[in-house]
Amino acid sequence: MGSPSPDYDVWLFDFDGTLVDTEWAYTREVFDRVGDRLGRRFTDREAEVLWHGLGGSRDVRLQNWGIDPAEFWPAFHAVEDPMERAEATYLYDDAQSVGDIDAPTGVVTHCAEFLADPIIDHLDVGDWFDVVVCCDDDTGWKPDPRPIELALRDIGTDRDARGVYAGDAVSDVGAAKNAGLDAVHVERHDPGKRGHCVLGDHRVTSFDGFLGAGAPDNST
Repeated sequence: MGSPSPDYDVWLFDFDGTLVDTEWAYTREVFDRVGDRLGRRFTDREAEVLWHGLGGSRDVRLQNWGIDPAEFWPAFHAVEDPMERAEATYLYDDAQSVGDIDAPTGVVTHCAEFLADPIIDHLDVGDWFDVVVCCDDDTGWKPDPRPIELALRDIGTDRDARGVYAGDAVSDVGAAKNAGLDAVHVERHDPGKRGHCVLGDHRVTSFDGFLGAGAPDNST
């Protein structure tokens, strides 16, 4: 495993779908439980779209399907068991290099704190990160730059430091740009399922090479 690129002074990452993901059986069970609470069955495709945020805003998707986000999200969080979620979560192989980064490193994620903390403990990656910011109504939600700005503040990053934020969603790229960082989009899904192309300063399908040897040839 090569040494990560020295090109950035600070590295920030999204978590779910970027560094880690969840076994499909758990995802399917969660949506079955939510469906029972809401009196509506979610198809596999709907579950996949909402879990991974494919196609843009989850709230817009829910509204288009006639589901009130204000009813969906409380039901969604109520049925999740932190330890079950942690045990069903795995680290992407190419994310192993994140543990080798010799620079301030952090996570900024939409994953709720009561879920993120057990996952980090279960995967034993807590010592990889100098800061973990879990978005909520107080911190703001990506693409709002505030969560990233809070992470940079907690790390104590100098104003002149060159930073990067990597994620798998449009909102991650938007948050990076809004915060003045370079954006890396890692594509974990068939672009056809997403329905559009996500543009960042770098576009990768794996962190292999990017973290080990600097920016890849398909930078944009």
